Amino acid sequence: MPSPALRNDSYLSSASPVSVGKPLHANDATTTNPNGLRIFNPNDNAAAGSATEPVRQSRLTIWSCLTASLIAGTIFATMTGCQWAAGSQNTQGAALYNQGQYTAAMEQFQKAIASDPTDSDGYYNLAATTHRLGNQRQDPNLIRQSEALYNQCLDHDPNHVDCHRGLAVLLVDSGRPDRAFTLLKNWAAQNPALAEPRIELARLYEEHGEPQTALKYLEDAVQQDANNARAWLALARLREASNDPVQALQNYQRALALGGGVLGPNGAMVSERVAALSRQINSTRDAASFNAGGTQMATPAGFGSSRY
Repeated sequence: MPSPALRNDSYLSSASPVSVGKPLHANDATTTNPNGLRIFNPNDNAAAGSATEPVRQSRLTIWSCLTASLIAGTIFATMTGCQWAAGSQNTQGAALYNQGQYTAAMEQFQKAIASDPTDSDGYYNLAATTHRLGNQRQDPNLIRQSEALYNQCLDHDPNHVDCHRGLAVLLVDSGRPDRAFTLLKNWAAQNPALAEPRIELARLYEEHGEPQTALKYLEDAVQQDANNARAWLALARLREASNDPVQALQNYQRALALGGGVLGPNGAMVSERVAALSRQINSTRDAASFNAGGTQMATPAGFGSSRY
């Protein structure tokens, strides 16, 4: 069952604990994560007050607003006894993680794996928490353990979005960016119709100073899945950063229309960006009209005017 996981998500965000619910591996609008997901990264971002991004320390912060996160599993009536147990243990672990009790959370995730050795979310949650502790303690042994756990997660679920993100972060932070790119490119090649690998590749390319390549991957992602709110949100943020407010506004509006509750805390951020860009675009148009010789109406003394 899903439990705490790393989710990062402006791309819906960063790693962080989520409520009970199966992770949206194929369409993580995420964010929960803000993404959801959050998803969020194995980092310790106390300054941002993020309880969601388990271990990440720096590189994926530009996407953090979208969401990485710990995933707590939804338990369905059709589950076996082992799945019920694993789901409960993952949920308890997520709660402990959110309280900062990482060692106790790890114990619950270990129990979840023991209850259901095929539970990819259990492996991910344990990997993300171990990754966070490894970063906090600067312990290379914990980092190696978390890498092995991420790989075990992918053995059980080759399309686990949060796990790919967490492992890519670990590889970059440990000086192996080439391995991170290879990991995500192979995932994309094996899933030509899936948007998520392209969103993660875009994140990685942007973080390595190649925004144009990132843009191409995001454009490809929305072509593959026009209903992926996370992809539209990432595209909007990148276009806004590239000083393209008109396209950015359209993309934010698309993300907002598609996202709904999936955007989580990012929904408020998207609404704010839509309002801000609308004001910016209107102001620019008004200035252009005035400079072109347009007529400006006088305002009687004592009365003000506002544009919203």
